[in-house]
Amino acid sequence: MNWVELLGYLAVSLMFSTFYMKNMIPLRIIGIMSNVVFIVYTSQAHIVPVFMLHVALLPMNCIRLAQMLKLIKQVRKASEEDMSFEFMIPHMNKEAFNEGDIVFRKGDRAEKIYLLKSGSLSVDELDVAIKPGEIFGEMGVFASEQRRSATLRCKTDVELLSMTDTQIRQLYYQNPDFGFYLIQLLLKRFSQNEVHVLQADDELIKEKEPLNSAFAVAGGGTKNQSH
Repeated sequence: MNWVELLGYLAVSLMFSTFYMKNMIPLRIIGIMSNVVFIVYTSQAHIVPVFMLHVALLPMNCIRLAQMLKLIKQVRKASEEDMSFEFMIPHMNKEAFNEGDIVFRKGDRAEKIYLLKSGSLSVDELDVAIKPGEIFGEMGVFASEQRRSATLRCKTDVELLSMTDTQIRQLYYQNPDFGFYLIQLLLKRFSQNEVHVLQADDELIKEKEPLNSAFAVAGGGTKNQSH
């Protein structure tokens, strides 16, 4: 057995191993190695059709590997930086509301997410203000019932930028960064809502403390009188 035949067996072994790989990056790397070995083997063995096949496959595998590595780098970079919504603005529609207007009510169907461009908004149920530059309304869009969980009221004249749920899905499929951004946004909102709930519980406990003290004093006074 000469070295050319050994190359052939090595090339076949590398290609065979790609069918058992679950992770795409190692699969592409082994695929590239297989292409290179096949090119050397078939050029020496004068197997022209297989040679041409792997000459065509080699750059394709290299391009796909580079794209995947680039995407991983972008995701890591995005996870280390503050969220930015700038790339969303060209896809959004302008809307204007007057002071006192209701943007949406609790129970309304959630079909849009919003970005507050100017003005001030308040969430009735949570007594929370929304300031310019903040995104809101995304929780209802992604909820299974797709209903608003609170009422949003204009404290001043406001300008909004909105994006429909259809536009969101289209952008999600076109731009992987947008999908990662949405995950970050939803996690941030869950965290904020948890803080609001804890604060509300603390306030409720503080309100009950004077009542409990009053009942305790009243109970003590009654016992003293009975003696």
